[in-house]
Amino acid sequence: MVVSLACEPKSHRSLLCHELNVPASQLCHAVAVKVTAMTQKLSLGTALMLTVPPLLWAGNAVVGRLVGDLVPPITLNFLRWVIAFFILLPLAGHLLKPQSVLWPHWRRFALLSLLGVGCYNALQYLALQTSTPLNVTLVAASTPVFMLAIGALFFQTPVRRAQWLGAALSIAGVLMVLSRGDWQQLLEVSFVVGDIYILLATACWAIYSWLLTQRNEPDEIRNHWAAFLMAQVIFGLGWAGLFSGAEWALTDAHISWGPPLYAALAFVAIGPAVLAYRCWGLGVQTAGPAVAGFFANLTPLFAAIMSTVFLGDLPKFYHVMAFGLIVSGILVSSKR
Repeated sequence: MVVSLACEPKSHRSLLCHELNVPASQLCHAVAVKVTAMTQKLSLGTALMLTVPPLLWAGNAVVGRLVGDLVPPITLNFLRWVIAFFILLPLAGHLLKPQSVLWPHWRRFALLSLLGVGCYNALQYLALQTSTPLNVTLVAASTPVFMLAIGALFFQTPVRRAQWLGAALSIAGVLMVLSRGDWQQLLEVSFVVGDIYILLATACWAIYSWLLTQRNEPDEIRNHWAAFLMAQVIFGLGWAGLFSGAEWALTDAHISWGPPLYAALAFVAIGPAVLAYRCWGLGVQTAGPAVAGFFANLTPLFAAIMSTVFLGDLPKFYHVMAFGLIVSGILVSSKR
């Protein structure tokens, strides 16, 4: 999810910066998008289109929690992308041909897919084994803060004073989530393992998002949403399959096949992996990345509602405070 950085209007980059959490989104490089995108008129149709991705990203977190006893988390990630591969095959299957323009760029897509396909959602599903969907999506909402740090450390990107202030506010929000509103837990380093997994996932996504700023692939891939996603899925299946194999070798993994799991797999593959990706891209093209970025922050809100309805997890007061701090931090850091 990228809120404070200008993105290309070529939609697909923006979505992968969040998700696929969401948005987000959501970076790339300021190339044909002007700052005036912040004030572009937002039609009802575009608003609805931009609401779909965070709704699906929140659903991804809730479903990942619901099926925790039915399928191992890393295997869930692998099966999700297997299904997505076959969905994308009619749209971008030409990339598999021996003469495809993809193969000379295999190193780049192998790295992108390791972070985006192999690690991000696998770590998120792992986090959901011990943490709640609301906690996971709130921490993931701090992605812009991780991007500021990584940009400053590895990409020589200067950080403005407002961005440091925004980062401090967002970090305070994340710490409130991790401590469950009890700051004494921070002193005792009393976290659940899911907290560590989602922090690692967010860091992976931030690195992935910065790598997207480097245009090292042909326009034939970069400028077509299905081809750009398919190029990562092709290599990502190798990583996801490798990690899933290790999961089965090292743990007491099992799968409980049945209608609930079939429905969950169909949702996470069709919805968050493909449909959200496409809707976010079209929305960003129409409204601009600055406006779209605010929609990405709806993910924790939707996660709270869905958790209450489907899991019986009522939001706590510290969730409200954390949401306010994280969103405030993003707004402050995005000011010019």
